Formats: sequence, structure tokens, C-alpha cells
Amino acid sequence: MRWPAGGARRGPGISPRAEALSPIIESAAQRHAIDPHLVRAVIQVESGYAPRARSPKGAMGLMQLMPATAARFGAASEDDILSPAVNVDVGVRYLRFLADRFGGRTDLVLAAYNAGEGAVIRHGYRVPPYRETQDYVRKVLDLYPLAKR
Repeated sequence: MRWPAGGARRGPGISPRAEALSPIIESAAQRHAIDPHLVRAVIQVESGYAPRARSPKGAMGLMQLMPATAARFGAASEDDILSPAVNVDVGVRYLRFLADRFGGRTDLVLAAYNAGEGAVIRHGYRVPPYRETQDYVRKVLDLYPLAKR
């Protein structure tokens, strides 16, 4: 199976945009001790590697950061949030925070990234029973091993 268009690893069959972002992803992942393959899978699901992506709920950039979360982890302005280097660094910093908070459990990290830390806690440290969140966790986990190839 091949990585989807706009994919996340270097080599044949991936988008030029994903290829160009690889050094940014690798650097942030190394700096914050997060698997770069997980970061790639999150970016693919969140924005399809569109740096200026915006959601109807207000999330922005490659890692679809909400402004309040972005500010909490170091992005001071909308321009910062939409900067690929800042967006990825802040998003990976947030993933590191969630990994520390949820004992490194990737499913809970992803659920919290999507639905918020409080939702995971309120549901007894389980993936919340929200269809969107369950689908999100499944999609990222499905792509995660593909990013390692």
C-alpha cells in the first residue's frame, strides 16, 4: 500500500509539499522527542499538508491548531500559527505535552489532540465516545505505520 497523495515520507509517490516539509517535521520531532512518523500521520489527517488550511471551528495550519492551544504552546499570532515551521513546532510540542500527560498512550494522545484533554479525562482516560474523535484516532493510527515505510 502506498502513502496517500500529499503523503508524509520521502521517496517516490509523495507530494512535493510533504517532501519540502520533511526537514521541519524531523527537526521538531527530534527537539520534542516525538516519532516523526506520528507527526506525519497527524498532519496528513489534519490538513492533508495544506499549510494555510482552516477548519470551520477555527483550527489553522498544517497541524490544525486552535488559537488558544497555539498561544498556550508558543504561537503568539495568526501569522505564527500559519507559518509551517512554527505550526509544526507548536503542534509537536503539544503532542509531547499530551504524551507526558497520558503516559505515552498514542490512542489517548490522539483523542486529546482532537477532542481536548478534558474530554479524555472526563471519559475515564479512554477515547471519548464521539464519532469524530474515534474516526480521527483510527485514521491517524491507520496511517502511522505507512509513514514508517
